[in-house]
Amino acid sequence: MLNRLEKTIRLWWVYAPYLWIGLIAGGWFGCSGPEPAGEPAARSESTDRAMPAFTDVTVEAGLGEFRHDNGAFGKMWYPEQMGAGGGFMDYDGDGWVDILLVGGGVWPGTTDRDVRGLWLYRNEGDGTFSLKTEEAGLGDISAYGIGIVAADYDNDGDQDFYFTTLRENMLFRNDGGVFTEVGKAARVAGEPIWSSSALFFDADRDSWLDLYVGNYTVWTPELDKWCSLDGVNKSYCPPDHYEGIPSSFYRNNGDGTFTDMTEAAGFLGAPGKSLGVAEMDFNQDGWSDFAVSNDGEGDLLYENNGDGTFTEKGMITGMAYGERGEARAGMGIDAGVVDNSGETSIFVGHFSNEMIGVFRYTRQGWFVDRAAVSKIGHASRLNLTFSVLLLDVDFDGDLDLLAANGHVYPFAAQVQEGLSYRQPAKLFLNRGDGTFEELDQAVGGVFAQPMVARGSAYADFDRDGDLDILFTENDGPAHLWRNDLKDAHFLRVRLEGRRSNRDGIGSRIVAVIGNQRMERRIRTGSGYLTQSEKIATFGLGAATRLDSLQVYWPSGQVARFVGVEANQEIRIVEGAQTYAREPLPRRREVAIARR
Repeated sequence: MLNRLEKTIRLWWVYAPYLWIGLIAGGWFGCSGPEPAGEPAARSESTDRAMPAFTDVTVEAGLGEFRHDNGAFGKMWYPEQMGAGGGFMDYDGDGWVDILLVGGGVWPGTTDRDVRGLWLYRNEGDGTFSLKTEEAGLGDISAYGIGIVAADYDNDGDQDFYFTTLRENMLFRNDGGVFTEVGKAARVAGEPIWSSSALFFDADRDSWLDLYVGNYTVWTPELDKWCSLDGVNKSYCPPDHYEGIPSSFYRNNGDGTFTDMTEAAGFLGAPGKSLGVAEMDFNQDGWSDFAVSNDGEGDLLYENNGDGTFTEKGMITGMAYGERGEARAGMGIDAGVVDNSGETSIFVGHFSNEMIGVFRYTRQGWFVDRAAVSKIGHASRLNLTFSVLLLDVDFDGDLDLLAANGHVYPFAAQVQEGLSYRQPAKLFLNRGDGTFEELDQAVGGVFAQPMVARGSAYADFDRDGDLDILFTENDGPAHLWRNDLKDAHFLRVRLEGRRSNRDGIGSRIVAVIGNQRMERRIRTGSGYLTQSEKIATFGLGAATRLDSLQVYWPSGQVARFVGVEANQEIRIVEGAQTYAREPLPRRREVAIARR
């Protein structure tokens, strides 16, 4: 393993030829690069706009009973701090998104308390959820659970999910709302190692979803290390005390089984310690690429070669390390187009005293570090950010950033002034040009609520058009925040693949209103250990219709529509010339009409 000096020297030799080019271009290592022609001026912070209004509805929605259990019993074993995940999936296909939560786990012989591995809540369509774990076949799952990812891997029309754990992973096949565990039979259980975030995506565009599984470190109770911040009390060790495990990649065979292609596809040389993964198409060639955030190792950027293999380009493109060439504690990750450049930006959550990473791709083939110029970096420095999510919370058309925070040291306040163990979430509103305004304090309310947050996910659980948020806490409750946004219009787009995979994962959707161009992708991954809904949501501000809507399917087909009306959810089937309007409950129709 390279120490920091060796890494710095190596980075200097890699980047030296490009340094003067980057400086001339106006933005290498922490400065803003040249702004693309046609990019809109930043909105004034005083500009009138719809403001998100979140309310914590956890208890009234029926989720108050849930508690994640990290199994801690005083020895501070390394995995205790890291979990857990959860998210949204419509497991019964009724059009209302349900909630799946990871329960955690305990250490054998340390306690007699029972921990439910998974908690499945069915959306009743009236703002409440009911626990259906037993009925769905998930009642007897016992594992030290970490995270989930959900998608229709067998193209049969319902949502399956993959469950990462501290040992062998599990794949749950959905058959009409009842799940069967098929991980070993499908050959994706893997070795008994610590896995983290996973990604379903169509790597080879054959219409079958492949699976990338992030792996973390070699750990067993016998290998747990003793570390201390004061020389007396044990604390959780940093990741450099443990050996990383390369992640795994499985190609979907289309018959319910997968083939391990980790080495053949180019993933075996990775350093491990992976915690987050985000799908994108950064070079816009129509093939799914993805980025991986690593804890204490350089982040990774995998470019899809279009033949079932990938080339890692994190360091050579400039997004692997911090502005001084240092590897940081990468947690959650997300990516999206946040301005009118049309280029992908990557956001990475980091440890306290490490800013949230912000990198934007350039047409010249590298990423520009925009942490400082985006106004996110310095505002996030004292937070330990486990999950970052891009979503349009105020429906003005651009993607905002939500950061879920919480420390790993219960005594964080004793380590450094300004730190805390429980930390509130942060909301950064996009000003339209890829710079952001810190708005959590102005919004107040739930954003003043401290958490030991780990995962975050979004979905429109009440089907009123705006995006609601789910947080998971380590060794604590989940939190469901309902968004009651007013005075803004929207469009929600649900895809159904035919030549492409059934979920349309990997599809790019572009909406245009005048000079404003909005881009969304249908995907899994992003955040941290969690699953958000797979519907594209466009905030339209005051506009009541789109000029145009284009869908770029993984198969290569392109669908174009004009004059699509606002304030509706539509379903587009691949190959169809028209779209269908998804019916909403009457009370939702009335509420939306008032916008």
